[in-house]
Amino acid sequence: MGVGGVRTAESPKQATFLSDLKGEFSSYSAASFSKDLLAGLTVTAVALPLALAFGVSSGLDAASGLITAILAGLIIGALGGASFQISGPTGAMAAILVSLVVRHGTEGVFIAGFLSGLILLAAAFLKVGALVSYIPSPVVTGFTSGIAVIIALGQIDNFFGTTSSGEGALAKLLSYTSHGFPIDLATLGYGLFVVLLMILWPKKWNARFPASLLGIIITLVVQMLVDLPVKEVGMIPRSLMGENRLHIFALPISELSQYISPAISIAALGMVESLLCGSSAGKMKGEKLNATRELYAQGIGNVIIPFFGGIPATAAIARTSVAIKSGQQTRLTGIIHAIGLLASMFLLSPYMSRIPLASLAGVLMVTAWRMNEWHSIRQIFSKKIKTSMAQFLITMVATVVFDLTIAILIGLIFSMVMFIIRSHHISIEVDPVTAELGSYDATTKVVYVDGSLFFGSQEQLTKTVESLLSEGVGRIIFSLRGVATIDHSSINEFVEIVQMCRKQSVDVLFCGVQPSVQSLMKRLDFYSLVGEDKFFSSAVTALESLR
Repeated sequence: MGVGGVRTAESPKQATFLSDLKGEFSSYSAASFSKDLLAGLTVTAVALPLALAFGVSSGLDAASGLITAILAGLIIGALGGASFQISGPTGAMAAILVSLVVRHGTEGVFIAGFLSGLILLAAAFLKVGALVSYIPSPVVTGFTSGIAVIIALGQIDNFFGTTSSGEGALAKLLSYTSHGFPIDLATLGYGLFVVLLMILWPKKWNARFPASLLGIIITLVVQMLVDLPVKEVGMIPRSLMGENRLHIFALPISELSQYISPAISIAALGMVESLLCGSSAGKMKGEKLNATRELYAQGIGNVIIPFFGGIPATAAIARTSVAIKSGQQTRLTGIIHAIGLLASMFLLSPYMSRIPLASLAGVLMVTAWRMNEWHSIRQIFSKKIKTSMAQFLITMVATVVFDLTIAILIGLIFSMVMFIIRSHHISIEVDPVTAELGSYDATTKVVYVDGSLFFGSQEQLTKTVESLLSEGVGRIIFSLRGVATIDHSSINEFVEIVQMCRKQSVDVLFCGVQPSVQSLMKRLDFYSLVGEDKFFSSAVTALESLR
């Protein structure tokens, strides 16, 4: 109600969101809240080590990862396109931020993150979320594996205690040839312990107490007792306002153009990860994601988060699936997980600052391995699907060598090229009708065409006709029942075929023309050129007309 009892108008989007929210909580009870509370605390236990690790691996610090997880849980979780999405920092996002930090520093991450939020809002307004469904699954699998490789390569220094230099993952890897690879045994010991614990910890126990969190706790206690000379997380302030953060009045307006490309990469990754996560988790929950609303939520969250010192956020499939499996009921689970992380920041920050970086590196090494969609990869290679294998490998390599946006574009372009090549093949069979119907002229041939006729496949028709003409054919009947689509170029090809045949006094008939093909042929006056009497419903009808 407005001032003075006057009802204020609600926008359709606001009304839809509120009505969906009302439906989500329509039968909410104390029992439902207890399930949300338990699921939220479970996700907190999973998210805490990941938030710290992704903050460090992005090139910033653990505090930035923690701030991101808290704000994403509160803002994106509350406004998201489904009840189940859990958003925060992710390994994929951290992987593309490392090179951005090298080029533009911490401020560059905040500026690009802010711009990516605006891009996501524009994408939501334009309703482009559906475009994600057009990305072939081998391409998605490929860039997921590529990002996993980047994450693993980016953790070599923290895991082994070595030192590298360079902007990208490959450059850092190559730098070991000049820097050497001296391994620090204490650092390696922490990392290996966490890796082995996460691998060997039983799954049924992991559901109750995540191995990643247990590994962090054990190595933290050991480090506090023994105080080995290894790199630690460092100070985590008890504040949601990071020491380094974006200031609205300090935005370099004249230099924003240099951040557009990384911002597009961040936004593209945010959109792909969030919508794919929503699609996958939606099947687990039995609830459909509202893609447009989810993009609005991601956009709003990523516009706000940089002003607190956080890195770009997106939906996280690992945390989302944990929430659903833990009995998540409503979006309160995401909010409770954020409050749990906030409490951890204020209560545990002095202890978290002593966590060895090698422990977080161990968590990320295992996370990178598990990021790979192994079921899909096995299916692609075991079934020897050559096109899918090429899509996967090309996208994975492009992700490691270039950035995400270029990798996806390369994967899509390759997919389209392969589609054109496959579509280039059409089936053409020539049947001498006299074998069964001796009353017809022995030189009458029926040409059965099956497949899509377009600029890439039309030439096969001409070669077939030229071969028939050289054999002295007297009449050709084209059966096009198997042709569902045709383009302008192919119709022009048919015009040339008809004219070529007429020059040699060879009659040309058509049968079985599909409605969509017939429509374009008539629009291009092909029927009037050939003659309406040359088109029949079937080859049999066409042959009977010759009696």
